[in-house]
Amino acid sequence: MEKSVQNQLESIKEADILIGVPSYNNSRTIGHVVRAVIAGLAKYFSGARAVLFNSDGGSTDGTQDEVRKVQIEDFSTILTSHPVHPVQKIVTPYHGIPGKGSAFRTIFEAAETLKARACAVVDSDLRSITPEWIELLIRPVYEEGFDYVAPLYARHKFDGTITNSIVYPLTRALYGKRIRQPIGGDFGFSGKLARHYLGKEVWETDVARFGIDIWMTTLAIAEGFKVCQSYLGAKIHDAKDPGSDLGPMFTQVVSSVYGLLGNYQPLWKEVKASQSVPTFGFHYEVGLEPVSVNIERMVGNFRLGVKDLMELWGKTLSHETALWLESISRLSDEAFLFPRDLWVRIIYDFAITYHKGSIHRDHLLKSMIPLYLGKVASFVKEHMRSSASEVEEGIESLCNVFEEMKPYLIEGWEK
Repeated sequence: MEKSVQNQLESIKEADILIGVPSYNNSRTIGHVVRAVIAGLAKYFSGARAVLFNSDGGSTDGTQDEVRKVQIEDFSTILTSHPVHPVQKIVTPYHGIPGKGSAFRTIFEAAETLKARACAVVDSDLRSITPEWIELLIRPVYEEGFDYVAPLYARHKFDGTITNSIVYPLTRALYGKRIRQPIGGDFGFSGKLARHYLGKEVWETDVARFGIDIWMTTLAIAEGFKVCQSYLGAKIHDAKDPGSDLGPMFTQVVSSVYGLLGNYQPLWKEVKASQSVPTFGFHYEVGLEPVSVNIERMVGNFRLGVKDLMELWGKTLSHETALWLESISRLSDEAFLFPRDLWVRIIYDFAITYHKGSIHRDHLLKSMIPLYLGKVASFVKEHMRSSASEVEEGIESLCNVFEEMKPYLIEGWEK
């Protein structure tokens, strides 16, 4: 951390609440985010000593100037900057800044220096943030004794398919807690948990660059911290680059989840079922931006994968599973269906192979993408006319299959 920033923190001495806003070229939206944070602190925590901490990744568009412009009363605002090398191109599994872990580390350091009791981090590209978000992310920590508050968003039924088909059901089956959006991007956490994060040896690894969100959630659950979630409504933020490739995002998310399996294997082998976690906030219906899906193209990619990648898949999947994939690849577009138990078997088989390291891990994960596209196409076909609650029931059914088939993972892992 820069010496000038450290001096500012030390001059403040202590704070009750720290709100971190990581940023990278977000001048268009960050002013709104900062105003919402200030309003939330003023409305719900007027008696608390609060600090807004903008950790910027080397913006060149005046992002920090926008933060400075916002009129701030009664609490301190600190802006810090960490450089991002211009030659480096990093695609992250969340809408955020290059090297998001670097920004989080700086925020955790600030929380430790200030001995903050309750902290939150919110994305700087949010267009739907309201002052209530600050209450919902902070109050469970500040007044109810929780250590970690995950976000719970309303999302379009075909949005967040990596979370819905892999990250949520797998995390839930492994660690036994039903945190619905474990890679949400906006979190609340205690000062105690911030110190715990700082002590971990991950800050120079790919976890800090690509997987900080799922790492934070998994560690909080697996290492016995008190976790909950808060319903925030819709998350509307700057759209993804339409030219961005699914590949890097998919492989970064899945590699983070699979890598954590190795860290916590003594724990998850003993977890037998899952429990709901306390949920704060008032659940309400919101208008959501539509998500366009091209089923034919996804099924076509799946069939191409079956044709071209079966030799590699054969080193990971059983002969029976490979035959099953070949049979569904011959189905017509109208009849196409990807069974849930086949999908769970594939996710578990790939997890085992990833752990063994017998196939180059990047090649292994890239080869999963056609399988994932086939599963998503099947899900969209199944739920084209379903309501949001019916879609959620479908995801719940998938989660139950992940939990029921967990002995299959344990048996394969121990071979």
